[in-house]
Amino acid sequence: MKKITLTIIAIATLGLNACKRILDITPKDAISPESYYSNEAELQTALSGVYSTFIKGGTFLNNLSRMGLDADEAFNWREQNQVADYFTSPGDTKILSFWREYYAGIERANKLLANVDKNTAIPQNKRDIVRGEALFLRAYFYFQLVSNFGGVPLILKSIETSDANELQVPRASNKQVYEQIIADMKTASALVQDINIVGNGGRINKSAVYGMLARVCLYMAGLPINDTSKYAEAKVWAQKVMENPIHKLNPSYQQVFVNYANDKYDIGESLFEIEFYGNGSGLYANLGGFVGFNNGIRCTDVNVGYAYDYLLCTAYAYNSFGTGDLRRDWAIAPFQYATTNNVTTKSNWPAQNLFNRNPGKFRRESETSTAKTSARTNQNYPLLRFSDVLLMFAEADNEVNHAPTPEAYEAINKVRRRGYGFDQNTPNTASDLSNLSYQTFKEQLQAERTRELAFENMRKHDLVRWGIFVQKMKSTLADAKIAPTFTGLLRAQSAYENASARDALWPIPSYEIGVNPKLTQNPGY
Repeated sequence: MKKITLTIIAIATLGLNACKRILDITPKDAISPESYYSNEAELQTALSGVYSTFIKGGTFLNNLSRMGLDADEAFNWREQNQVADYFTSPGDTKILSFWREYYAGIERANKLLANVDKNTAIPQNKRDIVRGEALFLRAYFYFQLVSNFGGVPLILKSIETSDANELQVPRASNKQVYEQIIADMKTASALVQDINIVGNGGRINKSAVYGMLARVCLYMAGLPINDTSKYAEAKVWAQKVMENPIHKLNPSYQQVFVNYANDKYDIGESLFEIEFYGNGSGLYANLGGFVGFNNGIRCTDVNVGYAYDYLLCTAYAYNSFGTGDLRRDWAIAPFQYATTNNVTTKSNWPAQNLFNRNPGKFRRESETSTAKTSARTNQNYPLLRFSDVLLMFAEADNEVNHAPTPEAYEAINKVRRRGYGFDQNTPNTASDLSNLSYQTFKEQLQAERTRELAFENMRKHDLVRWGIFVQKMKSTLADAKIAPTFTGLLRAQSAYENASARDALWPIPSYEIGVNPKLTQNPGY
């Protein structure tokens, strides 16, 4: 449950907004940066402003689940001729908002890092924790930018301390941005607190940093950088998470997502999550999110949980699950809602309707709030789960040894056993993989990431780093062309037809090129 009282912070001059669980809230009208950062409370307020990037409309609050990152797992059937269906242009408003919101977050982090030692009377350990969290957040924001745009301008000090010429910054290379990300995250790993001390995944902790370092290293090991030496480093970082005895898979895959809806922490499984609060009304009107609204099961009944359902799943996502895998009918809803005369019922989809189904992970019916609205939801959203760490370890280990080791098998099989409803620590021939070649294990691992992590905004990046993005999109197009006709099928066919090699990256926003002529455009746009 929520443990820290929330209110809204208005810090006009600094441009900071409230973030859950971080601060005691007292409304403030205007604060001078020259007189700020003078005590621990003010450092925490500034840190809250950095965290608030996650609850902006251009990032995880609203747009991101609607921008095509599910690739061959799901498609946006509601929006046409934009990034959602790979009809992408440099003038796309969602792409511009994404760019601007993350750079605004980077500016907040830079400002805080420049002032964290302003008052040395604040205990060093307190300042170091703030410094570590700010460094990690800045690195994570750059990770989001570089994985979607390629090389971007590296701005590592506040624009308030820069002259006009310093604001015209050319793009750094992919490798330069990734190296800065790793440097910042490594520094942060020594400064932030253990997750058992923090007590939740909503605040940066060592496990979150270690796990995210593993992900960053895997991205560097794949395309376009192709630094395969990073597989060994990814394995080391994943192992550091796995060595913490507090981390284990929740026995129930379903319960993981019910917990996000119920606002319950599970630090064994959930290492890093975005926290949303409220229902879009009252004091917390701007702290609610759209988890389950954008990516949930279509429903018009507010009492069950209103969902607009931008996303529909693909035949590939459904067919990736094996017989007996309990995850399938939770990740992909096997039913649809219908509301007649204020009565809502469920009916199962016919077996052949595989492109009609909604993602089912984030179910609004799981929410315990009695004040549901059609405006916002209070479901949290996972950025890093322990199952992902296990799969990253298995992938890295297979690449390092060019063959699956017993350790790699155990890591992936823990995830699979839980998916089949078995004890995660007990070998079971009904779920376990064994006796596979390097290539077959790799292919199973790639499919396992869909089975475990579908609709968590990682699939497109995985396909790109593996070098199979276009191949998989065209395979999904072939499935869509033979699927039974329904209202959204043409959108699916259009999206997968549109996707091409250029879509591995988004275009640099034309507005940003206009204000910074040193920027160059990505190929194909």
